[in-house]
Amino acid sequence: MFIVTKVVDTLRISPNMLSIPSLTAIHSEMDRRYPNRVLMDVGLVICRYGDCLKIGDGICVNGDGGAHHECLVKLVIFRPFVDEVCTGRIKKSTPEGIQVSLGFFEDIHIPAYWMLRPSQYETRTGLWVWMDDDERYEMEIGSEIRFKIKTINFTQITNTAKGMQATTTTTTAQAPITNPGDMMRSTSTDGSGSGGGANIKAEQSQQPVRKRSLSVDLSESQNMPATMHVIASICEDGLGLTSWWEAQEEEEEEEEEQAEEEATNEDEVMEEEVMDES
Repeated sequence: MFIVTKVVDTLRISPNMLSIPSLTAIHSEMDRRYPNRVLMDVGLVICRYGDCLKIGDGICVNGDGGAHHECLVKLVIFRPFVDEVCTGRIKKSTPEGIQVSLGFFEDIHIPAYWMLRPSQYETRTGLWVWMDDDERYEMEIGSEIRFKIKTINFTQITNTAKGMQATTTTTTAQAPITNPGDMMRSTSTDGSGSGGGANIKAEQSQQPVRKRSLSVDLSESQNMPATMHVIASICEDGLGLTSWWEAQEEEEEEEEEQAEEEATNEDEVMEEEVMDES
């Protein structure tokens, strides 16, 4: 979920901060500039990780009284990976799906097609409901929910002569191979049809792939999309509200404890019978 990455950037130290040590001024500028900022195709910056690894000499620019330093720094980045299981809380429920918050990141959406089946949205309560046999499980606002990451989208907004445009980079799991024979033929490097390269390709095909979508024109009435947006799923056993599965786990633990107690009692009875016979 969290990674550490190196970033090279040129920071401007304003004239009123030139009287303090350079390292202190640069760290202060880093802490002001980067936290809660999304780096395209990287993730959401949480904080600076340690001191700067490298600081260049301060350069003065004509007409600017500040000092410009080229710096190399490590940053802690929030970047979930595809198929990672996370836990958050339901923030909003709409007919299109559920919005989930992690506290520091809220652009997580569970669409209707990734709900547990069968599920339906009730307009009366404004909540999604999972129908399991004859029981109803409501997904209430604020409830703790466990979900799996399916897609990570990074959107860059640019202002062009034609207006605002959004370009989205998507990271998602690669579609499964429908015909393994085709993969075998396509990965053979020596023309013999052997599987020498097939194993490598098979392993690579399980890795997430990155695809860049076409740019989309945005009208003034449209809401600007989030710079980083995550699509998640609860359409698997063990996912959904944690309270659903905690009750089941407690029941299983109680059954195991009862079975252990019964086995212990049987052993004690057998020992008593053996003592009586002797």
